[in-house]
Amino acid sequence: MDDSTACAEPAPERALQPKAEKEPDAGRGRLAQVIATRGGRAAPEAPFVIEHREALLYMLAQAAELEHGIMCQYLFAAFSLKQHADEGLTDTELAATTRWRRKISHVATQEMLHLTLVQNLMTAIGGAPHLARPNLPNPAGHYPAGVTLALLPFGEQALQHFMFLERPEGMALDDAEGLAAVRRAAPAMMQTGDIVPRLQDFATVGHLYRSIEEGFTNLAAKLGEQSLFIGPPRAQATAANFRWPELIAVTDLGTACLAIEEILEQGEGPRGDWREAHFGQFVAILDELQQLTAANPAFDPVRPVLVANVRPCEHASDVPLITDPVAGRCADLFNVSYEILLLTLERYFAHTEETDAQLATLTDLSMGLMFRAIKPLGDLITTLPAGPDHPGRTAGPSFELFYESDYLIPHREAAWSMLAERLVEAAEFCERIRDDAGGP
Repeated sequence: MDDSTACAEPAPERALQPKAEKEPDAGRGRLAQVIATRGGRAAPEAPFVIEHREALLYMLAQAAELEHGIMCQYLFAAFSLKQHADEGLTDTELAATTRWRRKISHVATQEMLHLTLVQNLMTAIGGAPHLARPNLPNPAGHYPAGVTLALLPFGEQALQHFMFLERPEGMALDDAEGLAAVRRAAPAMMQTGDIVPRLQDFATVGHLYRSIEEGFTNLAAKLGEQSLFIGPPRAQATAANFRWPELIAVTDLGTACLAIEEILEQGEGPRGDWREAHFGQFVAILDELQQLTAANPAFDPVRPVLVANVRPCEHASDVPLITDPVAGRCADLFNVSYEILLLTLERYFAHTEETDAQLATLTDLSMGLMFRAIKPLGDLITTLPAGPDHPGRTAGPSFELFYESDYLIPHREAAWSMLAERLVEAAEFCERIRDDAGGP
């Protein structure tokens, strides 16, 4: 199909996962009404130039890193919320924190879906999967001037930051106080005829994806779809294994555009009503938080979580360190479980001779790690002391990556052996933590 208008066609109806639970007034509260009536949106910015495969892969890698980092931000905020009445919450307040935690966790799960869709887009045109990202907070200059990512406990600052990241294209909205990215000159735009890709100064996540969509359309017209989509269809992540009905296998221009449309509709809602998108969910949560705080100024929905690493951040010397030995080891176990999750996903996306049963094992392992290791460890760490250097504060999951290279293990037998070895090491480390802490 060499129709350059393919991306503009409406997406056919697809079975969707149940949406996150929506309160009767979700997206319809006072704050939502203010945002909806304060002047509409500016015209979308022109897409930047993508005229060869390498530039398209480069920007898809940027999209993958953004989705990955944003997912970590949402999980950290969800882990930081109080979960029990004995943490100083009334029944109404506990119901609210439980609801917020569930909604934010659901949004984080959809960010993982977006990350998976980006991997499908990359492999469809012959690229390798990309699950690496910088440790948070991201290094200055790694993203465009208006984008910064950092771990934040739940609260007004975090919600305003999330709204800024998810805002629809053309909507004027400032980032949260204290989180404005370092302002610098915009990078030089790619020009027609350039052969080397470079970072582009996209204004919003929607602007990035719309430019990527334009790149797919232009390259399909320039090269022909058969020459553009050279990746093996069997390398695509599918709903059959991941159990996401929205997960689209990308094999041509039409499915590439459907994948991008799915990301845009769930995240920013620029082509529909933002009240139902991630942006609207965060607006509704912030509205409800402000109402509950007005009713009870002493309301504190968050554990005293300190954003801290186990080891010094290589590009941010001001990030504090966890000094409690048990909390530090639990944070290490969290990060190792997260590392194994990335190794498992990378093997799935770059698989070679695996059978269908083995691919199902990889996806089952990745989901098991997320919900049976990473989630309970994240809950636990936010109850543990950060250490004597931080009295009254608890630790938090740091999502630290131990090296900047990607997580590809290219040879099948070696990959499976290394995954099994790392799982055994993690289990043994878990037992040592239990024994040292005197646990059951």
